[in-house]
Amino acid sequence: MLLSNRARKLLRDALAELADRASVEKASVEKKRGAVTNAIIEWCRDHDIELGARLTHDLLRLDAELLGMIDETLVGLGEPALGADLGGLSTTQQAALGNREDKAMREKPREQRVLASLPAMGKRDGLIKREREVVDTDWRDIDLDAFEVLVQIENLDGFYDFSPAIPALEGWSSMLVLYRGDRHYGGGFSRLAEAWRACGKPHLYLGDFDAKGVGIALSSGATHLLLPPLVVLAERANSQHLPPEQQSDQRRLRAHVAGLPVGHPLADSLAILLDDQRGLRQQWFGDAERWQRVALYDGLPSSP
Repeated sequence: MLLSNRARKLLRDALAELADRASVEKASVEKKRGAVTNAIIEWCRDHDIELGARLTHDLLRLDAELLGMIDETLVGLGEPALGADLGGLSTTQQAALGNREDKAMREKPREQRVLASLPAMGKRDGLIKREREVVDTDWRDIDLDAFEVLVQIENLDGFYDFSPAIPALEGWSSMLVLYRGDRHYGGGFSRLAEAWRACGKPHLYLGDFDAKGVGIALSSGATHLLLPPLVVLAERANSQHLPPEQQSDQRRLRAHVAGLPVGHPLADSLAILLDDQRGLRQQWFGDAERWQRVALYDGLPSSP
């Protein structure tokens, strides 16, 4: 019989409370007793831990001696001690504390990972040499100070095909190109984006030109969009590329446009979305040599 996570938490909280008091009482009347308290009582009985006078008709009293016996039994079973919180730990870190693997509470294997597109380091035996290579890495291992600009790419196929050697990115010699992420890599990217925002450096977003895509750019802290020229955007945008289920996403964009000064270049682009109700998926942007960077906010320079 394993001590459940909820039972461990109750006992761990009680352990903290015992720093200021002699005992902690938990209701144990059969009609009122919660499943967690019941589980602790049954676990103690199952492991021959005598509750004695601590268990009355009304209460289960937790004291340092009882918690010490529970801790000793847990350690003897190869379980983590009560003071060990498994939440947010990797499987390897959990293993160092005992036999229990808690997948529900552990840090997911890709929790801190990002996909980065970086210049190739050279030829590798057995692999065709490419100009760039994709690296799966922990975002905390990236030195953000080593990069001048962050390029966030929404679509995975566009990420694999992307080359930063385009006029819109001229002037920057060190670019950090990352996949925005999905359920596998989204957590790591969001943490990196938050840290990047604190650096105050340019953050470019390349993704679908639709209400959801532009909303993602704003939420992630991007400073600019990478878009085809306005004339190309106006010519190629179509209603099929602006799904009707994104109507709710348009409210935020309308509020954003309302805060821009007259003549801001983003307003003309968003008019295609909000007034004409037309969008354009990233894969239809056309020649990357013609892409431009468009500032998302007032006071930021757009394409040179």
